[in-house]
Amino acid sequence: MNLESPKVKISKTQQEVFNFLADVKNFEKIMPESIEKFESLDQDSFLFQLKGMPVLKLTLKEKIVASKIVLGAKSDKLPFKLTADIQEIDENSSEIQLLFEGEFNAMMSMMIKSPIQKFITSLSENLKKLFN
Repeated sequence: MNLESPKVKISKTQQEVFNFLADVKNFEKIMPESIEKFESLDQDSFLFQLKGMPVLKLTLKEKIVASKIVLGAKSDKLPFKLTADIQEIDENSSEIQLLFEGEFNAMMSMMIKSPIQKFITSLSENLKKLFN
């Protein structure tokens, strides 16, 4: 299952957005209102829970300086990746899109597609609000 957030323009440089997202503690600042729990586990991982959903643990899997941050599930039970694709627009602004990739059976995909789409859309919109 592959999902994409809308692309959002942010009034920060590509490097500033990258630095913000590379610090996993900052994800708490952009979580949706339906967040019930957020806990930083170490410098590269955190857990969170949205209303009506299980606790999910994410860990930093890959960083490509200034352009990409990849978070992955810490558990193999729900294998997925959340990628932040950061593009420079000009020297003072950038564009970000969140990409979700997961391997789920058809039944699970049907159940989680809508909540995951709302989640990644909310993250990107909250990033925009935070920086604009």
